[in-house]
Amino acid sequence: MRIWSLGRLISPAVAALILAFGLLVVPAVAQNGSSGSNPTAQAVNEQQLLDELNKVQGRITIPDRKAATLQQPQGRDYQGFHERALPWIGAIAIIGMLLVLALFYLFRGRIRTLAGESGIRILRFNALERLAHWTTATAFIILAITGLNFVFGKRLLMPLIGPEAFSTWSIWAKYAHDFVAWAFMLGVLVMLVLWVWDNFPDRYDANWLKSAGGMFDKSNRTHPPAGRFNTGQKLIFWAVVLGGIALSASGIFMLFPFAFTDINGMQTAQYIHAIVGVLLIAVMIAHIYIGTLGMEGAYEAMGSGTVDLNWAKEHHSVWVDEQQAKTKGGVPPHTAPTPAE
Repeated sequence: MRIWSLGRLISPAVAALILAFGLLVVPAVAQNGSSGSNPTAQAVNEQQLLDELNKVQGRITIPDRKAATLQQPQGRDYQGFHERALPWIGAIAIIGMLLVLALFYLFRGRIRTLAGESGIRILRFNALERLAHWTTATAFIILAITGLNFVFGKRLLMPLIGPEAFSTWSIWAKYAHDFVAWAFMLGVLVMLVLWVWDNFPDRYDANWLKSAGGMFDKSNRTHPPAGRFNTGQKLIFWAVVLGGIALSASGIFMLFPFAFTDINGMQTAQYIHAIVGVLLIAVMIAHIYIGTLGMEGAYEAMGSGTVDLNWAKEHHSVWVDEQQAKTKGGVPPHTAPTPAE
């Protein structure tokens, strides 16, 4: 009886302790979560739900787990860019540049050497410089043609030659694009080493930009002073170097897929590669125009490596003065008379 009485006294005390413990602990657990963390922070947010929307996944037994995702939102965005936006960007950039150059030629005509030929040739680019230029230029032309095939080939070329011939051409175009890319990257690196010091901004650039290099002067009498490279050539140089670096880096990501990044990074690399590629093609069209049809005597600089002394004085007067200073006012070094025809 005494034990039963003692139990009746202890039971209410134990119940009171359990109730007090519950009142203190349960609110804290409800506030912090069973693991002591904030359940709101762990909840799936709206953006995650949107990212998962319409994602198609399956089951696989191979080690490459990313292959289980058959479709994902970023992939649809990239497809829309590649099939709709990119062709418009490329067409506007390239056709737009061709139209601008055609209008410029109708307005300005070919830029002539005002003083005519002097009969004296001055060395402008040595053999190594010309080799680096033509290696890079040839590689870029191949890359441009094969690269544009990825964008416009099935729209423009396949209807003309048929699907079988287009398939064969596209396979070889891909091989050419992948392997010639290394020559382009090497060429950009060599040109950077050879010409970077001559392409930094100097005190003549502002005046050249102000007069647009005299290119809109029909009288052909405006020739702002310039060093070995004028401001326009410097802009081309940095476009090639910076654009080439962007193309090279993004291209390496695609040459070695998933070695450095995931699927989203691969898509970003292709965005960069495609946009920079078509814009650089447009810039190079302008460069080719000025170096051939647009300016008399310009092609010879990279053709034979020498230019006429009067041409050099009109377009690169500061550089000619520097060359003449080396011979104390005489003719610049590495000169030769024009051979008789």
